[in-house]
Amino acid sequence: MSNISILCVGKIKEKYWNDAIAEYSKRLSRYCKLQIVEVADEKTPDNAPPAIEEQIKQKEADRILKHIDDHAYVCALAIDGKKYDSVAFSDFIQDKGLKGYSHIQFVIGGSLGLHESILKRADSHISFSDMTFPHQMMRVILLEQIYRGYKISSGEPYHK
Repeated sequence: MSNISILCVGKIKEKYWNDAIAEYSKRLSRYCKLQIVEVADEKTPDNAPPAIEEQIKQKEADRILKHIDDHAYVCALAIDGKKYDSVAFSDFIQDKGLKGYSHIQFVIGGSLGLHESILKRADSHISFSDMTFPHQMMRVILLEQIYRGYKISSGEPYHK
């Protein structure tokens, strides 16, 4: 059974997002060992200058980097990353296992995105859209797509 980790910045406070995350976590338990690691986010002042935003992203990156597994395949969610349809994303996940990775770590940044150090450390970048989504929503979208990917690769029916 493969290991999937989602490293993310910030806690989710809204019950409806937590309910959705719990549901997909439960569904995924038959396909993989899932771990969600939340690191603290930094408060971003309104109209923060770029230098302050950079410091905030660096602090969040330092927290994320402590959880990166040297033997894992690390995939950063980034707006300029590669886009996949659901079948190709399923193939992406399966391909990592075939190449000897038993652990995939997906990294979701905070409200300012990911620091360059995370983007450089990642083995690949993936984008779900040219649009920006709240990190809480992105966590649910990612979990749903991982679940869909496992259903596809198992040849099981899933809503198209």
